[in-house]
Amino acid sequence: MQDAKSLLNYLPNISEFNFETHALEVFRFQSSNNSIYKSYLNHLGVKVSSINKTENIPFLPISFFKTHLIQTNEWPIQKVFESSGTTGMQTSKHAVKDVAFYHLHAKRIFEDVFGPVKETPILALLPSYLERGNSSLVSMVKYFINQSESAFSGFYLNNIKALADKLTQLKKGHKKVILFGVTFALLDLAEQFNIDLSHVTLIETGGMKGRREEVTREELYKVLKEKLNIAHIYSEYGMTELLSQAYGKNAIFRAPNSMKVIIREVSDPFSTADIGKTGGINVIDLANVNTCSFIETQDLGRINEGGTFEVLGRFDNSDLRGCNLLIS
Repeated sequence: MQDAKSLLNYLPNISEFNFETHALEVFRFQSSNNSIYKSYLNHLGVKVSSINKTENIPFLPISFFKTHLIQTNEWPIQKVFESSGTTGMQTSKHAVKDVAFYHLHAKRIFEDVFGPVKETPILALLPSYLERGNSSLVSMVKYFINQSESAFSGFYLNNIKALADKLTQLKKGHKKVILFGVTFALLDLAEQFNIDLSHVTLIETGGMKGRREEVTREELYKVLKEKLNIAHIYSEYGMTELLSQAYGKNAIFRAPNSMKVIIREVSDPFSTADIGKTGGINVIDLANVNTCSFIETQDLGRINEGGTFEVLGRFDNSDLRGCNLLIS
């Protein structure tokens, strides 16, 4: 059996042709060395040796990240990422062994979609995340900003006017500008300033965070496209409990090489739904070698022909989550 270091080192070499083999290696490793996951499998009566394809792997309910410390083997915790939540709500916590690995892995995924971050102005309108000191999204974007080596890059907390002025200034001389934004703040930007962002790659990270009334994705995109003169809007599908992110244009996501999305039947969490059918989202994140790579989320979605996926909302009674996406 391989160890965690060798499993992580192999991540850049993962493809659709060897994903299954590698995922099963990670499953065997975690089923033996992750005490919480091992106990969960035992409770289900799972015979680990009988699991021979990813669709048969039992996924750990994401709620375990709220109630337990999830680790595969024991190791010193370098950082704990925490999900957002309203006052009094129990939040998810993801212990991280190596923040530098997380940053490099996230950068590789990001650059595969958007190109090099170096010399690219990266701006971030993420007030609700900046107000917390343990957001995985802020940690990732801060790293990108530093790596961009651009004097124009930076975070904006509440000064939307300064951001609008900067974006207008950048239109004059930069071929590529990237703006990360939380939904409620992007709507504020669109409604308060008449600016042309046709030169900007806009990545919305979801969420009203209780600041504004929830809107559908269609309503959000219509407002942003019309008021900001943007043809396409990108979204990030990521969460506290994952170290990988998926990016999508106009709400159609494609998982990176380290991630696979499997849709489970709504009425049976251990059965796989057909392509095109709505169900619960299960995520395999091979970057989560040191915690748990097999997570049963509370998100609803579907897989399309061609392997892309959509996020359609949440199960009833599930908590509002840190990087939530709006219901279609």
